[in-house]
Amino acid sequence: MHGCMFLFDKALREKFPVIAGVDEAGRGPLAGPVVAAAVILKPEFDSELIDDSKKLSPIKREKAFFLIKNECVDFSVTAISNRRIDQVNILEATVEAMLLSVNKLKIKPDVVLVDGNRKIRSGFTERTVVKGDSTSLSIAAASIVAKYIRDKIMENYGKIFPDYLFEKHKGYPTKLHRELIKTHGISRIHRKTFKLI
Repeated sequence: MHGCMFLFDKALREKFPVIAGVDEAGRGPLAGPVVAAAVILKPEFDSELIDDSKKLSPIKREKAFFLIKNECVDFSVTAISNRRIDQVNILEATVEAMLLSVNKLKIKPDVVLVDGNRKIRSGFTERTVVKGDSTSLSIAAASIVAKYIRDKIMENYGKIFPDYLFEKHKGYPTKLHRELIKTHGISRIHRKTFKLI
């Protein structure tokens, strides 16, 4: 799969030498932030470790994260809090996170590849790529960075709010998580505008 993703980016580089891939993690959870990452890879970068972050085991995702971090040209990450998500809605918060991540890059991209079908109006040339995390190597790398960082944030919240076991379900609407909300009520990192129970 990663070979096709490499070729997708390679073909684009003929017109746009510097590609930034952008993706998010955490739109669906009931708690915690939504996290976006923007990644600019070296043109020659390729690795079998890089895949849609949801398909990777936590161990492989961690390996892939450090490989991207050490080998990329530039990357940035933005977390938007549950309070902000409740203020503006999850779609707007996701776009905000992606936009901030692109703007934080030190190297300016020739094109921004956005996972999904909605442009983020970054001011750069943009291409939306549906199922981008399994189509483009740059987007897949961004999805890994965003997911890895968000999981770490939720593991940390697991220590702050031990009753909710955030380190296990990462805030997603699992049966366990919903039962813990019923037992303990909502914490300050729950998204109050989401259907929690």
